Amino acid sequence: MTSAAPLPDAAPTNWVDRYAPAGLRPWLKLGRFDRPAGIWLLMLPGWQGIALAGAVRGQWPDPWLMLLVFVGAALMRAAGCAYNDIVDRDIDAKVARTAGRPIPAGQITVRQAWAFLVGCSLVSFLILITLPPLAIGLGVASLGLVAAYPFMKRITWWPQAWLGLTFNWGALLGYAAVTNEISAPALLLYASGVAWTLGYDTIYAIQDLEDDALAGVKSSARRLGDKAPRAVAAFYLATIALAFAAGVLGRLGPGFSILLLAFAVHLGLQARRVRVDDPGLALKLFKSNAVAGLILAAAVAAGVL
Repeated sequence: MTSAAPLPDAAPTNWVDRYAPAGLRPWLKLGRFDRPAGIWLLMLPGWQGIALAGAVRGQWPDPWLMLLVFVGAALMRAAGCAYNDIVDRDIDAKVARTAGRPIPAGQITVRQAWAFLVGCSLVSFLILITLPPLAIGLGVASLGLVAAYPFMKRITWWPQAWLGLTFNWGALLGYAAVTNEISAPALLLYASGVAWTLGYDTIYAIQDLEDDALAGVKSSARRLGDKAPRAVAAFYLATIALAFAAGVLGRLGPGFSILLLAFAVHLGLQARRVRVDDPGLALKLFKSNAVAGLILAAAVAAGVL
């Protein structure tokens, strides 16, 4: 059985549904390759960490290392999505936005999904072991965060905070991949990323408010209710302040401050537009964070000037 139409949170013109062979589409959708925003959001903190380590040392980011982080993030995001879908298959079947995913739709079995997960993880591990020892250790440690994430929506109203801890781990790993150490600026950058994820994933959760309530799934959007837009603004303010502090402690140049202002404007416009009664807009704003994260990565890299 193959997918006949794009999933609700994928672009109607996404490359998987337009160009991929029909037999491969369920596998690519299992890894969310039809929805690449998540790849960017997992990968960009790694690029930011690499850029910060380089800027602190007066160097531009290493292109080869950035390519390795991109490939590793794409594969680990695919593995993480497969794991999430395995754990959440019963919940996904009850939610309109996720009922068409490959596992609840019967296109891929749980055993096949495990095989996909293991394959992606093994290739990612081969990339990881080319890095310095501390980066390898951080990469292995991240598996605990990944393994616990699907269960957070069952036990806390703030699974978005756990996602922030998980998705931004790359900031520490990327920094360690260059320096084989962790410094205060790297920790501040990581904290900034956690606050950023709290903001954008609260926006994302607005799409599922009604279905999550029916399924008994917890989220920051459900907890905050009508206060969600103001909370997103507060999360984004913390994001900007912590990123600025990372730049100050890292003694980054004026190029960082100039582009950080563009990052702040981008987040501010998002927060201003958020509405809890407009799930379509929520998805659009969520996806725009790939651009926001790229601006921050450029800002950190520009700090070398």
